[in-house]
Parts: sequence; structure tokens; C-alpha cells
Amino acid sequence: MSQSHVSDQPSKPFVPSFELTAGQGAPIAANGGLSYMSFDRDGDAGTAAATEAALDQIAKGGGQEIIDWIENAPPGPIQTKWGLGFRSWQECVDYIEAEKMQAPEGGVVLPLRYTVFEAPSYAIVTSNALWRDPARAAQASLLTKEEQDIGRRGLYFPQVLRDARRMEEYYPGLDPRSAACMDKLGVSLGHCESQCTDFYDAHEVERVFYPEIEKLLLDFFPDATDALVYNHDVFDKDYQGDVVEDQDNKDPGVNKFYANIVHNDLNDNSGRVRCRELLTKNLRNFGREQHYTEAEADAKMSRRFMSINLAKPMETVQQNPFVLCAWPSFADQPYITNYRVYDDRVGETTRFTHRADHEWYWFPQQTSTEVSMLKCYDSVTDGSVSRWSFHSAAIDPNAPKDAPCRKNVVVRSFVFF
Repeated sequence: MSQSHVSDQPSKPFVPSFELTAGQGAPIAANGGLSYMSFDRDGDAGTAAATEAALDQIAKGGGQEIIDWIENAPPGPIQTKWGLGFRSWQECVDYIEAEKMQAPEGGVVLPLRYTVFEAPSYAIVTSNALWRDPARAAQASLLTKEEQDIGRRGLYFPQVLRDARRMEEYYPGLDPRSAACMDKLGVSLGHCESQCTDFYDAHEVERVFYPEIEKLLLDFFPDATDALVYNHDVFDKDYQGDVVEDQDNKDPGVNKFYANIVHNDLNDNSGRVRCRELLTKNLRNFGREQHYTEAEADAKMSRRFMSINLAKPMETVQQNPFVLCAWPSFADQPYITNYRVYDDRVGETTRFTHRADHEWYWFPQQTSTEVSMLKCYDSVTDGSVSRWSFHSAAIDPNAPKDAPCRKNVVVRSFVFF
């Protein structure tokens, strides 16, 4: 398909139509789930409205009530409507051991951290101009504390993880290395023998690894017409070099912290918004430039498309595994929206509250050629396929005390049909 050059004229923010998966409850979100793009003021894409909502939520004090409830509870496990939760990872491990909780062959029982705040949350990202405006110092102070407090509204819950390589034991005939597995569960396993020699070199990753992953995706999804890898992150807790992100130079830096709270990177709104801004604006796109007009993007997005995250270790994972939850176990569960407020857009990620029967998977001792694949968004809403997975980092209590932490690269992509 030929692509026209995008007009230099500014356009109104793209407002995604409100979508809800068949059988899933309405999200716990601001504005009934409507995108903040709907509240545009003179081209700000709703960022002013989102910032005001963040400050208003702080003033009402609901988040502080949750923190007080956790911190003032008696010592030991905290009884919640989702089961027994624990303030610390070690407390949860001690409970797992005391209860002699068992996992199936290849599996593990470990603590996973879930939010216990059933309300939308807001994060003003580091690049937002608010942080550099002396006149808004008081607001910045409130929002800084709120960012720190988000992590205080979570508890650890014991969770059984299955070995994803044994998927056919749980779903007879379902190969974890298949598109059918992704359609049913939202998770799967790929294979990549990369020629990239230095995953800390962002430009080599873009030049070598991005095309490898795009080929993997097209081979994995035989009905796909094209795939776009648009950015990546490197995770290495022990990295000693420069970790600073440089958007202008298409360098994500290095993450020394793992996201150890149950979440998903996209939702009904942001899946569509992120795709369209990549196609028409190349917004925060580290991959191949796209030059679709708005009409061409609408046509492309009228067919099925999905967002897939792929995580490839640099070496065999021994600690801090990347763990994934299968769609059928939460298909009816409302997600909780987290708004990420930039200067030019309001992104949306999601969190979930705990369920004992959430169906979690991991790849024990995941090797450097094994690629964890998880769905972050699917445009099909009728319930016939998984919409997304959710995921988290975890700490394996059975790993040796001196086990090295996970070193891996995570790439984000869209696949079109």
C-alpha cells in the first residue's frame, strides 16, 4: 500500500471510540472510560484536564485512606475481599511455606504484587513541562508524593505459576508456540537466534533486532500483512553504565528496576491511540518511519490489529522472571486505568486486583533464544479471542541467593491483518 506524506498542518487529537470486550465489566476509570483526548483544550490532547483530575483526586484523600488502612492493620496477613494479602514479599513467602502450598511440575508458588486501590491513578511523566515550571512547584510537590504513594497501595498475594512450556498439559492440543495459543490465552512462546551483539547499543538493536522480531511476528502469525516494532527497553538491575533515556537519539537507556506490580501496558483506548499516533505521527517511534495519512490509518485500523510485547533474555534467566497471566482467567474482570500524562497526550495503562484463580505462567530458566510473547491489545472485541494479557516481574524464592538478576530486552510491536 502506498503511503502519502503526512500534512504539516496540526490536527485535532484522535479520540478513540469507546470499546468494551463482550462479557467484560466496565473499566474502573475516569469519565466512564472515555479517553482524555475528548477533553482537548487548544490542542493539549486533554492533558490539562487529566492533571486537574489528578490533583482533585489527591485532595479528596481516597488514596491516603488505602495507605492508612494498610499501615494501621494489625501485624501479619491482611484480610481483604480478594483473599489474604501481605505487606512484604518475605511475609508472603513465609505464609506460602507455612501452608505448604504446592505448584504443578515445573511450576512455582511465589508472591505477586497487586493494587488494592479500586480507583483510577495518574502519573505525570518525567518529560512533562510541569516539573520545570517554578510557578507550579506546589503542584509538583503534591504529584511527586502521589507518585511515591502509588506503590504503597499494593499488597503481595500468594500465586501458583505453571510452566508455560507444558501448556498442552493444561490445554490439550494447544501448542504454546502457536498463534492459536495467543488467540486463546494472550500469551505464547517464540524463538529467536539474534545476530545482535550488543543489546545495550540502542542503534544496533534498532538496526538488527527490530527486523528479526518483525520477521518472527510475520512467521508466527501467517495471516498478518505486516508488523511494526516501534521501541524497546533493556532491563538489567546490575547495570553499571549510563541508564538515562534519550528520546531525541532514540535511546531508551537501561531500566534498573523491574515492574513488580500486576499490570498491562495498554487498554481499549490506548491500544487504538498508540497505533494511530505511530502510523500518522511516528510519535515516540524508534523503528521504521510511517507516513500514513489519517484516512489511510483509519482504513488500516478498520481491519484487525494487535499489540504484542516480546521479551528476550540476553542470558538464561535465573532470578526476577517475567510472568504472564492468561486471558480466560480474567476475561470478565474490569481493569483499573492508570493515566500517564505527557505534554501532548494522555496514555493509559491498566492494573488489576487479585483473584486466587488467575492463571499465571512463567518460563523457568528461560534461555536466550526463548522469547516470551504477550498480547497488550487486540482490536477484536466480540470475545472470540483474547484481548490482552497482564504481566509482572517476580522474585523466585527458590532461586539461589546469589542468582544473577534478569537481563533482557523487551520490544513493543503492532501486527496488522
